[in-house]
Amino acid sequence: MPLWVFGYGSLLWNPGFEPVRTLKASLHDYHRSFCMLSIHHRGTVERPGLVLALDRQAGASCCGVAFEVKEGEEEQVLTYLRERELVSSAYLETTETVECADGRRIEAVTYVIDPDHEQYCHFDLETQAQMIARAVGGRGPNPEYLFNTAAHLEKMGINDPDMGWLVARVREIAG
Repeated sequence: MPLWVFGYGSLLWNPGFEPVRTLKASLHDYHRSFCMLSIHHRGTVERPGLVLALDRQAGASCCGVAFEVKEGEEEQVLTYLRERELVSSAYLETTETVECADGRRIEAVTYVIDPDHEQYCHFDLETQAQMIARAVGGRGPNPEYLFNTAAHLEKMGINDPDMGWLVARVREIAG
């Protein structure tokens, strides 16, 4: 049985492995949200950034991509993803059923926010923009994360009005 990974944020544009194939897919009862303080990859403890996470919400849906991992590379890919995604334990590694654009339902490794973790947060859009515009972490500037993710969502035909607003506002703040 193949290993699948669900991507909804930076995995869309930087999965870190070469998938066998990618399928547009949706995860129900979660929504994509800048609800995780980034103190490693896109910010620091002193000046945290924000990254996307899947936040549980009944009736919500998040459109992203299901990546099929090459046979024989499952352990290598999981090790890489765990080092990347579980650096501070704010994400939980789960297996979720995602619905592919062709109607298939598959089980995919998915990283969702732990609502009890200290990095879990909720800020209004203006506060998000201010934080994202100024944060830099080990993987680079927080605006780069926002811009790359928004560009890939747009390329996939996924309309996210909040993401569009954040892109425009962060560009304005950054000059």
